[in-house]
Amino acid sequence: MSHMVPGRARYHSPGYRSVISPVMTAPDLPAAADVIDLADRVVGKAVRRLASLDGGPDEHQVLAYDIAHAASAVATAKSLVDYGNKGDVEAKITCAYAADMAHDLTSKILGREADWGVERDAMADAHAFMATYRAPEFLASLADTPGPSHLSSDMEMVADTFDSFAQNVIAPHAEHVHRTNADVPEEIVSGMAELGAFGLSVPAEYGGYSEGGDEEYIAMVAATEALSKASLGIGGSLITRPEILTRALVKGGTEEQKQKWLPLLATAEVMPAVAVTEPDYGSDVAGIKVTATPKDGPNGEAGWVINGVKTWCTFGARADALTLLARTDPDRTKTHRGLSLFIVPKPRGDAHGFDLRQEIDGPDGPVSTGGRMEGSPIDTIGYRGMHSYEISLEDWWVPAENQVGGEEGLGKGFYYQMAGFENGRLQTAARAVGVMQAAYEQALDYAENRKVFGTAILDYQLTRAKLGRIAVLTQAGRQFALAVATLMAKGQGAMEASMVKAYVCKAAEWVTREAMQIHGGMGYAEEFPVSRLFVDARVLSIFEGADETLCLKVIARQLIAASNAD
Repeated sequence: MSHMVPGRARYHSPGYRSVISPVMTAPDLPAAADVIDLADRVVGKAVRRLASLDGGPDEHQVLAYDIAHAASAVATAKSLVDYGNKGDVEAKITCAYAADMAHDLTSKILGREADWGVERDAMADAHAFMATYRAPEFLASLADTPGPSHLSSDMEMVADTFDSFAQNVIAPHAEHVHRTNADVPEEIVSGMAELGAFGLSVPAEYGGYSEGGDEEYIAMVAATEALSKASLGIGGSLITRPEILTRALVKGGTEEQKQKWLPLLATAEVMPAVAVTEPDYGSDVAGIKVTATPKDGPNGEAGWVINGVKTWCTFGARADALTLLARTDPDRTKTHRGLSLFIVPKPRGDAHGFDLRQEIDGPDGPVSTGGRMEGSPIDTIGYRGMHSYEISLEDWWVPAENQVGGEEGLGKGFYYQMAGFENGRLQTAARAVGVMQAAYEQALDYAENRKVFGTAILDYQLTRAKLGRIAVLTQAGRQFALAVATLMAKGQGAMEASMVKAYVCKAAEWVTREAMQIHGGMGYAEEFPVSRLFVDARVLSIFEGADETLCLKVIARQLIAASNAD
């Protein structure tokens, strides 16, 4: 991609030579493949051990959580094998990541071999490989050679287009919005609409740009990364809200609903927010309490009235509609089978809080439904601009035609919502990669220009080793996201979408922390954008499926199911 930092030949600097010698270690891809295979077998044994324990992931949560993250790291390493065959730098990155993954797995197992169901020396055959490719000198050699993305020419064009927009339009607003908790500038929304950002997943027959094929999801990943590099809050995250509703409609919407809503989503004439979480129900979506009850509208049309409270509704004030999950069957024993999905139109409200009274068109002008919607903003340490809200709905009327799937969709809202969230998890991973890339570039630039004791800090081994690992983790996250995008285009990759979200978002916290540390005291100042990246990265493991829930309720269970199937 055009925004990738090119390799720099700094190995002849006197300051650098005075610290360590140039590294000539050659990559060994066959050895890397062996280590990845070993780790895969070790994790497989642990999954079978977890499956054999009474209570499974629900009772043995620490073990299940660690296994889920270990399996996600192994899956990331597998996605790098083909990448490593594309060049010398790519091979070095693959070896460095495989060694990092093996070391992390070894540390998880050490002293808990019985819990994992493996031998004491389960990872012994990887020790020599780890020693070679985790060596500080080897990591330091990768500090300013992050490797190319290897997108196709068409996808490079997508990435370049969105990167240009992001740097020219989004980036100039990013710091102001963050520091003042301002709104997303409308020029960003309209500009992204003109680029087609909101129609990337809308099928072409409904006014979008999706025509299927292996690169359908890759375009979304490339665009999201570029936008998120400029700003998580007012860049990459803007795509997510219409993306989730789009996927839900494609999955279960009636033909009439697709014809009506998908063109509006593609052009941003309707910008939705997602209203799923409730004060007492976050990751436990199946338990939600907000109700939808059948009731005719003031003009006699069939419809529903929505009552209850939703929280963490991001973009809720600016949104033109809510993608809202509600209980349509009062029998709570049916849990997720009693939920339906609604498209809930609303007027735009004030970002600092809104109190709306509902009116709809009648034969002689506006008619009151008696409905009310109140929104209170939730202040956050980062991820500013879109704003999140607690929203209270009282008798807010929705026409029957807005219940996704119609009669066939009653009770299936949970599944439609999850179809949207699966893609949202991949997109969140792409957002994380964008944040990581920004952190890498800013840390590298600062290290080049900041001098300590007369030497640029880039010329010190510790700085270079940190930057090398940042570059490796960022490229690994990117390649895993691209691999999952290819799987999802084929109708596969549901578990991998959760894995890439869990792994990359957690890695982004370490990457932004170290990028901030490289800045020293200035990293703690708002003068440098890296402090924004640090607080923004913290939300990535929380939204679109909390890390713990993904690991325990999704990844661990799917690993066990796959193991049983084998």
